[in-house]
Amino acid sequence: MNRNFDDILEEICEKDTRYTEDAYEFVLDALSFAQKKYKRTKHVTGKELLEGTKVLLMDRFGPMTLTVLKHWGINSTEDFGNIVFNLVEQKVLSKTEDDSIESFRNAYDFDIVFDKVYRRRMDQKISRMR
Repeated sequence: MNRNFDDILEEICEKDTRYTEDAYEFVLDALSFAQKKYKRTKHVTGKELLEGTKVLLMDRFGPMTLTVLKHWGINSTEDFGNIVFNLVEQKVLSKTEDDSIESFRNAYDFDIVFDKVYRRRMDQKISRMR
């Protein structure tokens, strides 16, 4: 049986209701972004994926990042790991022996990265414009 991605995503979201379909789609976009950032054609580590995720979230959503994450059901970096491993379980993604949920735990604090750091960067940009 050849299932399409929409069917797989629907099945995952029925089984694990914590995250929206948009969250899964974003993680796949972030994976592609991280592969380009680290010049990889396939595998990136959890740490590299989280770094790519952070950059892509800031680029796409700026000051709305925390709101978007909450809407998607994502409250910590471990949630990204849960999404990745749900996709692995459905064979959308693959993993190596070294991959584990541990690499996604407490990687960074959302409030610090997406609020304080973002505001500091904006203050710097504004200062340079004056």
